[in-house]
Amino acid sequence: MDVSAMKELKKKRRENNSRCLTSTLSFSASLPGDVRGVYADSMCAVKYSSDPYKDLRLSISEMIKDVGVRSWEELEELVYCYVVLNPSEIHGFIVEAFLSLGCSFAHLV
Repeated sequence: MDVSAMKELKKKRRENNSRCLTSTLSFSASLPGDVRGVYADSMCAVKYSSDPYKDLRLSISEMIKDVGVRSWEELEELVYCYVVLNPSEIHGFIVEAFLSLGCSFAHLV
């Protein structure tokens, strides 16, 4: 698949996800009890967003920098936190945000 086809697919996926949503989304504020390691002491905030992809991408990027993610295990734990903290309607946005930051993860290999 070429670059323009991938961009078009992403655009359509975002549009499809957006149709299922109200104008704002709520992000949970309660960290799961089974979270361990570098994220165990992290704080969660409620966020209402009209652009969940952009806000999630920024949030994920900040967490990676602030916590200092050093391994794939820590990255997996971060993905887990975002998935369990948010409703299934925005899991597609979470996946897209993590994938868009993929180059940032190259140092973990």
